[in-house]
Amino acid sequence: MSPAIFGLLLLLVAGIMNGSFTLPMKFARHWAWENTWLAWTIFALVILPPVVTASTVPALRQVYAHSDPAVVATVAACGAGWGIAQIFFGLAVDAVGIGLAFTVILGLSAAIGSLIPLIRLHPEKVFSSGGLAVMGGVALVLVGVSLCAVAGRKREAALGQGPAGKPSVMKGLLFCFISGLGSALVNFGLAFGGSIILAAKNAGASAANAPNAVWLPLMCAGGVPNLIYCLYLLRKNRTAGRFRLSGTLAYWPLPAIMAVFWFASTLLYGVATVKLGDLGAVLGWPLFMSLIVLTATFWGVVTGEWKSAGKPAMRIMAAGVCVCVGLGDLCALQGEPLGIARSTG
Repeated sequence: MSPAIFGLLLLLVAGIMNGSFTLPMKFARHWAWENTWLAWTIFALVILPPVVTASTVPALRQVYAHSDPAVVATVAACGAGWGIAQIFFGLAVDAVGIGLAFTVILGLSAAIGSLIPLIRLHPEKVFSSGGLAVMGGVALVLVGVSLCAVAGRKREAALGQGPAGKPSVMKGLLFCFISGLGSALVNFGLAFGGSIILAAKNAGASAANAPNAVWLPLMCAGGVPNLIYCLYLLRKNRTAGRFRLSGTLAYWPLPAIMAVFWFASTLLYGVATVKLGDLGAVLGWPLFMSLIVLTATFWGVVTGEWKSAGKPAMRIMAAGVCVCVGLGDLCALQGEPLGIARSTG
């Protein structure tokens, strides 16, 4: 099996895992959003990154000592910005559901996350057939996101009003837009952290584990705004006591499962970009996003988010998903012109 095919298979697994990671939130019914998100943050952004990185990257202090400080700072800054976007991601899922939130957020993220690294890291290929395909995909995904927004409004109209205690669809879509713009920062951190990955390889890390040296500063920095905001909400809404409610002790495995699915999918994505070659972060990102959108849409339908929304809303949503996923397919078809298909990762 060629490295490129293996990379695509890793993307498939990673996309399914990432598209499913918020599903356990639906079962923590007596916790507020901030209770679940705080627990997820602790597991996913505070515990797992240092544990995994320390166990897979030897001489970790040496790695960062031999990395360009400006690159490490850039990666951490991307992580902090992405952490803010993750707050809006969680709020968006709570407001408009898994299917719609994932489609809008990841559609925008796929467009931005593939276009910026292409322009910044491979400007000579912007006007190649593959580069033009990526830019065409950006325009395509904006159409898909717009269709999904229309579907969301139709769903709210069909149901009469939004769920009790939930923000309106328009407010939820605003959360999606903000999160979509910031979510691409995680890909920027990986794409611009090449010197850290090289230092990790020189220290003895395998090609598959070397990207973990980038995830550590990125994820830890991303955890800071999530922790601050969740603690603020716990105090503001007086929901900290819900951690002590009878029967909620059984909820703790739910955010732990969320964290494992999410972090494992992130690690697999990092390995896949290595297997896909120099342009892995450019082409792998939209494919990754497309797979997540398909998975999240499936779970949104299965869990009844579109029940009673009416066939017109469902058709528009399906069209929007197809257009957004078309971005990933368009980029994938251009793998050969962009020089990815012959990667020897």
